[in-house]
Amino acid sequence: MKNLADIRADFPILAQKVNGYPLIYFDNAATSQKPRCVIDSLVHFFERDNANVHRGLHTLSNRATAAFENARERLQKFFNCETLVFTRGTTEAVNLVARSWGEVNINEGDGILLTEMEHHSNLLPWQMLAQRKRAKLHFVSVNENGTLDLVEAVELLARGDVKIFAFPHISNSLGTINPAQQLCAMARDAGVTTLVDAAQSVGHIPVDCRALGCDMLVFSGHKMCGPTGIGGLCGRTEILNAIPPFHGGGEMVREAFFCESTYQDPPYRFEAGTPPIAEAIALAVAADYLDEIGLDTIAAHDTALVRPLREALESIDGLRILGPNGERASLLSFVVEGIHSQDIITMADQQGLALRGGHHCTMPILRKLGAPSTARASLYFYNTIDEVTRAAEILTRAIRLLRA
Repeated sequence: MKNLADIRADFPILAQKVNGYPLIYFDNAATSQKPRCVIDSLVHFFERDNANVHRGLHTLSNRATAAFENARERLQKFFNCETLVFTRGTTEAVNLVARSWGEVNINEGDGILLTEMEHHSNLLPWQMLAQRKRAKLHFVSVNENGTLDLVEAVELLARGDVKIFAFPHISNSLGTINPAQQLCAMARDAGVTTLVDAAQSVGHIPVDCRALGCDMLVFSGHKMCGPTGIGGLCGRTEILNAIPPFHGGGEMVREAFFCESTYQDPPYRFEAGTPPIAEAIALAVAADYLDEIGLDTIAAHDTALVRPLREALESIDGLRILGPNGERASLLSFVVEGIHSQDIITMADQQGLALRGGHHCTMPILRKLGAPSTARASLYFYNTIDEVTRAAEILTRAIRLLRA
């Protein structure tokens, strides 16, 4: 087991100064930083094993193929899923499901159930599908405290027209941790297929597909200490076997003829072309790294940091934090009366504090809550209580100056 007190040395990017101040990286909901072992694995692949997979008989290709498929096996174990399809990330994975599963299973008049807190990546693909198929979109409401209306969710699932329920495990703008296991059970009782968007939960809390009881789950590697450009779709093999491919091209074909072709079984059916080989291998290294620390340890550390930061921010007059008052993820989106979030972000950056400002690709829910733009601080296991204290001081001073 790694000691959280010693792990900052594993992240070379955190040692730098920004604008003359030690970097405080509180933008982990957008992307996490990468430990040295992940960086080294990328270098190792390109220096020693770089070759295309599945297509060659030479030594480098064999090594690359073995490492790539070992990475898939490792990540299937990490997520405890039946089948794992590599994608470029959460966005492509949702589009894959909407295009492939949706093409077969959604017809005119069918219902697609989402929530009001969706990231655009789990909203727009379903909007497009609904437009193509003349289907109907339904939304589980978000209460004033940032939680889902579970009574309404049951009612919507019982409508009889809903074919799929897609929802976030954790909201990237509210910090709400949704009861994913309960929601999947409710959907299963209603005969509705489920898709869990785990972009914000992966790497922060245990994500176990079988324990959640979901039919499909999507994630991005760059938010769990892995590289960008890699993510995946975890799915039940029975479901993936029954749907057509998303892209056409090399590797996903079984036999090709001039006028028709047959396709490989999943996951290869959905992986046309050269995959992100080095990125997949490095993502498996990231999974090893996270497991060495322990997801329960990471979750406890996240909670221990977000509470004092929340208390410090709540002491600032005119500052409002969105989302639940109780249990929540390690991110805080907030607005300050009379001050634009971009001004707060800019002033914080001048003292080395990296935050994010804007609508966080969740325009509908922020509009509903009367906060079209927020500042967001998001923490991870390599952040410290000293950084929380310094960040609170920086924000307090910045807000005071902006009000002057």
